[in-house]
Amino acid sequence: MPKGKVSKCVLAYSGGLDTSCIVSWLIENYGCEVICVTANLGQDDELEGLEEKARATGASKIYIEDLRGEFITDYIWPTLKAGAIYEREYLLGTSFARPIIAKRMVEIAELEGADAVAHGCTGKGNDQVRFELTFKALNPKLQVIAPWREWEIRSREDALAYCAARNIPVRSSTKSIYSRDRNIWHMSHEGGILEDPWQEPEEEMFTLTTAPEAAPDAPEYVTIDFRQGIPVRVNGVSMGPITLVNTLNTLGGKHGVGRADIVENRLVGIKSRGVYETPGGTILYKALQALETLVLDGETMHYKDLLAAKYAEMVYNGRWFTPLREALDAAVNKLTENLTGTARIKLYKGHCTVAGRKSIYSLYREDYATFGEDDVYDQSDAEGFINLFGLSMKVRALLGIEGLGQSDAATPNFADFPRD
Repeated sequence: MPKGKVSKCVLAYSGGLDTSCIVSWLIENYGCEVICVTANLGQDDELEGLEEKARATGASKIYIEDLRGEFITDYIWPTLKAGAIYEREYLLGTSFARPIIAKRMVEIAELEGADAVAHGCTGKGNDQVRFELTFKALNPKLQVIAPWREWEIRSREDALAYCAARNIPVRSSTKSIYSRDRNIWHMSHEGGILEDPWQEPEEEMFTLTTAPEAAPDAPEYVTIDFRQGIPVRVNGVSMGPITLVNTLNTLGGKHGVGRADIVENRLVGIKSRGVYETPGGTILYKALQALETLVLDGETMHYKDLLAAKYAEMVYNGRWFTPLREALDAAVNKLTENLTGTARIKLYKGHCTVAGRKSIYSLYREDYATFGEDDVYDQSDAEGFINLFGLSMKVRALLGIEGLGQSDAATPNFADFPRD
């Protein structure tokens, strides 16, 4: 039975088992034409044979869009400039991939005259929120169909049986025990033994990074030039965004850099364990942070850290197309106007450390910072500064001594403490 009046639906399509089922399921249950959209965000061989497969499963058309340049320039770079990292370690590789896919889906839906959009996200994860908030922000009149919240399929076996009954071609009946998401920025791994947070990941699970123990025995240095917070050169060679990220991924992966094992808080309220590989991104964050220490004054850098936490939260929660995110971008762009310079990074057996940094906008003054003799800093001035800076602490202590007759430094009675 058709579930609603839908004439044409645009589906986020990967070509995997789930979305292969969804094409047929939409036609059966909504009686609609299905147009597939696949975004090339750097997932490489996963894009092979998709056009033939989509048509074989009933789609009338498929768009395979190369969005890598836009992805890096309009989503990755702003997040990098903001310094946004979710819960201390996650560099948001999946989080900011969903808004650009959903945005293109809306554009194609309007181009094709579609009245609905659909995705293959489950009802337990974050991605359903990221897709649907983007749909709401850009065209709330489009009907949103989420098959995992409607259909009877509950397992991989159910999906395989569904395909077999309808002669839907699937690549294989076997599957990695891990759920993965890959793009030019990262690779994520979930499921399998990772569902036990005590279990160490198996080495064969990793795809982008060499095991640190097997990485080269000699360190390698890489220099990265930034212009207003955007990376533009690696080892003195100017590069476009795609080449630059791929180059750093190769370098970082070779030395085992960029692995993160996280138990994170999903937006839906569930804790989940994920393992992420972000070799190039890890290098870029480390390099930009090094440059910030030179160029930003203390007050600015500390406040930018507060903005970074909010920015990360908004990206993770799918609130990309909001006035607040745009306002944060405007603030970050102002704060990073002078973030131009070079960082030198040392890569060695899983470690990514700063080896040097320089900038024409550096606020660091060796003549001020030296421990040797200088003519620019009168150390006796520190006494008055400390007296004023500690005045409130002094007044509070005097209250205890003069008013209560006891200072906070009174010797405790050790007889009150247990002896063993």
